[in-house]
Amino acid sequence: MALAETLESAWYGNGRSPWWTWPLAGLYGALTALRRGLYRAGALRSVRLPVPVIVIGNLTAGGTGKTPLAIALVAALRARGFRPGVASRGHGGRQREPMLLGETPDPSEVGDEPCLMVACGVPVAIGRDRPAAAQLLAASGCNVVIADDGLQHYRLARDVEICVIDGARRFGNGRLLPAGPLREPLRRLARVDLRVCNGGTPQVDEYPMQLAGGDVVTLDGVRRQPLPAFAGRRVHAVAAIGNPARFFASLRDAGIDVIEHAFPDHHAFAAAELDFGDDLPVLMTDKDAVKCRGFAQPQWWRVPVRAELPAALVDAVIARLSTRA
Repeated sequence: MALAETLESAWYGNGRSPWWTWPLAGLYGALTALRRGLYRAGALRSVRLPVPVIVIGNLTAGGTGKTPLAIALVAALRARGFRPGVASRGHGGRQREPMLLGETPDPSEVGDEPCLMVACGVPVAIGRDRPAAAQLLAASGCNVVIADDGLQHYRLARDVEICVIDGARRFGNGRLLPAGPLREPLRRLARVDLRVCNGGTPQVDEYPMQLAGGDVVTLDGVRRQPLPAFAGRRVHAVAAIGNPARFFASLRDAGIDVIEHAFPDHHAFAAAELDFGDDLPVLMTDKDAVKCRGFAQPQWWRVPVRAELPAALVDAVIARLSTRA
């Protein structure tokens, strides 16, 4: 079993974390606590923007639905009269300097998630220097900045913190990396403003979020059909996301016979990796599709999802934004 699978089994299953992860988790916890303490004491300074900043993040390593939430929140804020944009580090891309993205960005340069958001009509700026990227958005006319995957990025001051929780896996064994999946201790939850539960059963003080699907679309955009049209058929399912199992399970829930192909998060695909030697359909996430359009085959389909948010969550965000004014 690969190391990643061993660790994930220990984090979320009945396995035991390898002995060597325990001292590393202690060291990791000490270093992250020191860093948080330096920011609280003012020894390290946060950059405050002239516009409000909403941070979306999670406590666990891997995917919990942050990007779908960011896209849905942009749409909800627009409907309330705001001009939001998203600042992203650009994971998986080569671009290091802050950059405001155009209409057709290259995922190999700026990362897959920013390209997905741009395709959804979201203004996006990327850069290793997250405050500088956020400042580009403010200068371009955005009056709210959403920092995607920014909960632990304390250098960017924030007005609202939203923690996204995987409703099925929750916090696993509750231990810090690498002994468990946690980026920060569970007590960090007490300091976030809002908690969003993606799937599963929300606990007290958690807002529910569901990922809803629609028609599947060929990567060239020419054909579309309902996902249930694949029910009873055998397909290759490709996912290079934080939690591929969620994608595979959603296809099986639709009655599809899935051959799983999981890749590391933000994986840069080569055409040969998706040549499975047969003519079966290939279904992939939207996030992966943006990296495969240049060499897509006719039977390659993307499976879009959208986050459905309760109005009460949007109201709570806006209420906190109003305190900045």
